[in-house]
Amino acid sequence: MYRFYISEEQIQENTITISGDDVNHIRNVLRLGKGEWVVACDGNGKDYVSRIGSVEKGCIILRIEKVQETGTELPVKITLFQGVPKKDKMELIIQKAVELGAYEIVPVMTKRCVVKFADENKLWKKRERWQAIAEAAAKQCDRGIIPEVHMPVYLEEAFDMAQSLEYNMIPYELQEGMERSRSIVSNACTKASVGIFIGPEGGFEKDEIARAAACGIEPITLGKRILRTETAGMALLSVMMFQLQQ
Repeated sequence: MYRFYISEEQIQENTITISGDDVNHIRNVLRLGKGEWVVACDGNGKDYVSRIGSVEKGCIILRIEKVQETGTELPVKITLFQGVPKKDKMELIIQKAVELGAYEIVPVMTKRCVVKFADENKLWKKRERWQAIAEAAAKQCDRGIIPEVHMPVYLEEAFDMAQSLEYNMIPYELQEGMERSRSIVSNACTKASVGIFIGPEGGFEKDEIARAAACGIEPITLGKRILRTETAGMALLSVMMFQLQQ
């Protein structure tokens, strides 16, 4: 069934009112009509399995048939702190991180980041595009929430944000100890909230890793091969998703 995201204001006692761009999509793209089934998700993990009651010019009325938990969210809320990469790599990272179950994504400016955000208006537009990519990815893979993509922050701000999480990890190409890293990742899978820090092209500098460790963020290795910035986070998210899948 096709999935659409709604706000609480759109939900009445037994009906849901669909408005905005989704109306055109349902009527003219999907060509759905009265009596057909769709799923409306409130973005908080709850699905409203519904039938189309009426198709009007400016809105579509759904009749709620069943309310259920989405059931696709991981039991651990994973925040991806991603060093901002060059060009459009961030778009790919956001898309795949959402597919793999990330709860939220925080773009992070580090010492080795090449990208600079000087124009605040352009930055807001960039963030809007990133959020739209997250929403499209959430729809595609039946997420129960739309992960938030934050405005970019500097590394020290990211470290401060990580203090609200129960556990944090930072893959580093110079880190050794595969067995210890496996243990750290396994331990992370038992927590309620976890942060993953990924460096940009060129990785983290040694003093950034030292500051992370001082904040209680566990350095780990992902193996003998050096992974690209767009690969490292996906590798770790994939491992966690597989272990956490119920």
